[in-house]
Parts: sequence; C-alpha cells; structure tokens
Amino acid sequence: MPYRELIFDIETQKLFDDIQSGNPADLGVSIVSVYKRLVEKGKELEGQMFSFWIHDLSGLWPLFANVDRIIGFNSLKFDVPVLAPLSPFDLKPLHHFDMLDIIKDILGHRLSLDTLATATLGTGKTDSGLNAVTYWQQSTPESLAKLQHYCEHDVIVTRDLYDYGVAHGHLKYLDRWNTPRIVDVDFSYPKSDSVPQMGLF
Repeated sequence: MPYRELIFDIETQKLFDDIQSGNPADLGVSIVSVYKRLVEKGKELEGQMFSFWIHDLSGLWPLFANVDRIIGFNSLKFDVPVLAPLSPFDLKPLHHFDMLDIIKDILGHRLSLDTLATATLGTGKTDSGLNAVTYWQQSTPESLAKLQHYCEHDVIVTRDLYDYGVAHGHLKYLDRWNTPRIVDVDFSYPKSDSVPQMGLF
C-alpha cells in the first residue's frame, strides 16, 4: 500500500531576539518549502518539491490535504505554530511526524538536524537560520535565491534523514564528547497513521 507523505520546512522573517513575545507566530513566514511524494515499502515512487513565498501561500494549503504523514524536524514546536495564524484550517490535528519529538522522547534531550544529518548522512545543512533572516531582509534576487535554496535543502536533508531511519532503524550522532552514538528509532506506520486526511477543503 503506497503512502502519501509531505516533508516541509519554513524560514522566518525575524529571529526570537527581534520579538518580545517568544511566540513563534510573531516571527513571520518568509518561505515554505515542501516535498510531496508517494512511497511504497520504503521506496519513493514519485515526488516533487514546491516553494511558496509569504505573499502567495494559496498553493501551499491543498498540499496538506489527504496525506498520511507530514514529516518535519521540530515542526510541532516551531513550524506549525509559525504557520498557524496564516492557515485556513487547523494544522494541529493533521498526521504530523516530528522527528525531533521522537528523538527527544528516546534520549531525553534535543539534537539538531545538522548534528544528526552530518553523522548519519555525511552531509548537513548548507547555511544557518540567522543568514536566512538576513537574506529575507535584503530581498535581492540573489539573496532570495539563496534563501529558497537553503529552505529546500533543509527539506531534502529532513527527507533523507527520515528515509535512513526508516531503512536502518537508527540514526547516528556525536555526543558532547564527540563520541559516535546511535539512537534506535522506529519510523514505521501504525495502522491509525494511515487514514487519509479528509474534509480540509
């Protein structure tokens, strides 16, 4: 049975240092990148990347409909709250799969996407969130191209890290003493996770 998956990441217009509230929703969205695909028995059958700027998110929301799993990294604590004020429907009840939440439950502490990807995949992030905000503030054709590339690359890294966890049942990282470690993960689908999302539109 094929599964419909959406991997996504967002970038913001501001940093937490720029706002007083500490509420992620006040950071503002600059760009959202999503990779929507069809997967069967751990293999991708087809997939496509989409990116949307804040001034035109209309094409984004239908992509969240009728998917079996919405995959992100720190998405429940960050990406979803940032997007929530803009969404025409409640994002929280959807079938989210936040890898950071799962890893934190297992280890008792957080790890960054870059830490996991570098150790597991041999490649990590291409830039930083700080630079992403600067690129948005500059808003030149060159800086916006860098911002889009950065956001889309984070989606690819998230996808590849997830796929590695599905295939191997573990992820790798270096601990604070630079000792290689392995965290066992189970990214398989429970039966209740495979019910299509309906009635969003």
